[in-house]
Amino acid sequence: MNGNFKDGLNFVSKLTPKRIWNGLKVVSGFYNSKITNRPTQWGLPFSISFEPTTSCNLRCPECPSGLRSFTRPTGMLEGDLFKRTIDELADTLLYLIFYFQGEPYLHPQFLDLVGYASQKGIYTATSTNAHYLTEANAKKTVESGLDRLIISIDGTTQETYEQYRIGGKLEKVIEGTRNIVKWKKELKSSTPHIVFQFLVVKPNQHQIAEVHELAKELGVDEVGLKTAQIYDYEQGSDLIPTIDEYSRYTKQRDGSYIIKNKLVNHCWKMWHSCVITWDGLVVPCCFDKDAHYRLGDMKTQTFKDLWFGESYQKFRKTLIRSRSEIEMCKNCTEGTQVWA
Repeated sequence: MNGNFKDGLNFVSKLTPKRIWNGLKVVSGFYNSKITNRPTQWGLPFSISFEPTTSCNLRCPECPSGLRSFTRPTGMLEGDLFKRTIDELADTLLYLIFYFQGEPYLHPQFLDLVGYASQKGIYTATSTNAHYLTEANAKKTVESGLDRLIISIDGTTQETYEQYRIGGKLEKVIEGTRNIVKWKKELKSSTPHIVFQFLVVKPNQHQIAEVHELAKELGVDEVGLKTAQIYDYEQGSDLIPTIDEYSRYTKQRDGSYIIKNKLVNHCWKMWHSCVITWDGLVVPCCFDKDAHYRLGDMKTQTFKDLWFGESYQKFRKTLIRSRSEIEMCKNCTEGTQVWA
């Protein structure tokens, strides 16, 4: 059976009447908000991202974790905070991403947290640089019930790979991938669905065909080609691809760059998802990497109180009125993933 089809069936199997009803409430609230220009929220998020840690072993040039440029503290997610949040949301939560900043496998209890969510019937996913997918971790990953494993592989040779994944070893990524594929077979498991995520930048754009070949050779289920967010893009960057379909930015006659997509005054993410940092702060989305827009704190609030609370409603109202007032939205573009 096709890997993508199996993954789709697995995802659908997580649907329950409560999750479907909640999803309908979220969608209807979003469209009502667009029509009336007033923030309406009738459901709880059906997707959240939980940050296991801000620590990372690599130093990627467009990543705050890699650059060690955070103003917020570095730390590890506490199990009690995580479990309390999941217990509150389990009935309506469909998709849980164990990633925001940092390398998830650096958290000592990471796979125990995955197992806890998996037992609640939630579709679980994570993104990793794969340097810690040892035999033992690979086996435990499969046993944890993780549904989707996104492996960042931004080059098919060490020379190309290390231009973005600074400090990384491609051989470790390939070894870790082989370990996961091996233990899926050993344990006769269809999960996790393995995705090679290839961040297309100028230094690696010539290897797009090669990453597909490598994925097929190793038994990877899917390849995702992702466009790169560049922080200082206006005057160009050595990372911006010359292949237009893989660039979020377009060059003007004067040599400067602008974001391709128009900044519209609505955002689906503010209705169906959110991000929770390792220390319990709730922020709007993955673009708020330094947690500037803090809409709640799971250490002192219930999720329902903050989701329907004044801070969240004010933020949604600002977004509907004029998204350009929100600084992080200015370098945001949708449609950043090309699945192949």
